[in-house]
Amino acid sequence: MYKVHIKNNHFAPDTFPNTAEGEAVFTISRERFDVVAKDYPDVASKMDVFFDWDTDNFVSSMADTEVLICWNLPTENLAEIAPNLKWIHIIGAGGEHLTPMTWLPKGVMLTNNKGVHAAKGGEFGIMSILMLHNHMPAIVTNKATATYDSIYSTPIAGKVVAVIGVGSIGKAVAAHAQRMGLHVIGVTRHGNKIPEVDEVYPVSELDEVLPRADYVFVVTPLTEDTRNLLDRRRLGLLKQGAGLVNIGRAAVVDYEALVDKLNDGSVSGAILDVFDPEPLPADSKFWKVKNLIVAPHISADDGNAYVPMTLKVVFENMGRLIRNEALQNQVNTELGY
Repeated sequence: MYKVHIKNNHFAPDTFPNTAEGEAVFTISRERFDVVAKDYPDVASKMDVFFDWDTDNFVSSMADTEVLICWNLPTENLAEIAPNLKWIHIIGAGGEHLTPMTWLPKGVMLTNNKGVHAAKGGEFGIMSILMLHNHMPAIVTNKATATYDSIYSTPIAGKVVAVIGVGSIGKAVAAHAQRMGLHVIGVTRHGNKIPEVDEVYPVSELDEVLPRADYVFVVTPLTEDTRNLLDRRRLGLLKQGAGLVNIGRAAVVDYEALVDKLNDGSVSGAILDVFDPEPLPADSKFWKVKNLIVAPHISADDGNAYVPMTLKVVFENMGRLIRNEALQNQVNTELGY
């Protein structure tokens, strides 16, 4: 029998989740757990699960816990607090909130939700690219000023999209884009060949890619290497009238420079799903920037099935843990994802 601690978080403005709607989407309740457990009876029979909120019972429960499922956790003295801990599963894909990961006790495995976001993120991604191509940010801006302006567009086939970060979401976006006739350039840390894109380059060659792109789709994790990756200089390399989408992390793009580019028209439109802080304050200037669509960090999370998909990842890996097999979705603690 494996003791499993599930740490849910109540919503608060400065935490995850930061809305009541988010709490409803991400909470792993006993009822939700039991529904998925029916598909894994042998694995579930070997799990003694404790459902908790925030850190209400964290210290006392972790004394004999072997598996922790959570978004965040108190990391100080974790080896002493949880001497039996074998595995931590993070219910998201990004791990920058836990870096540097020097706190992870020796021998404890760390996994994430890689892959869970692909279907929803892929659809949101291709929708965003189509919105940029059809001038929807400008049309939304015109609505706010009661401006009836005929802004025509063309079929999107033949346009070039640069996907920065070709993980599960990036691959899904690329596949949709290829089916619609776009030319897809992938930008990754390594630059290795990826079937879902037409060309791929290492991030060291990003300066050569940006001037070719009609649309830039940013979905790279936030690391020390990607922080401010699209700075003012690189945004200046974009072709006149290019569009940009960011569903990765806010700190990857210089938003102040992007606002200037939107205001002077050199960037025709942008769709941003990530900000710092979140929720975006009511007095933020981003609400009033022209040709900018603000999304409340909802691009890649399935509102109905996020928890069931998460639990499927957990149960599959739990089976591997029981069989003493390597876990899937293991996090590279040096990279943070």
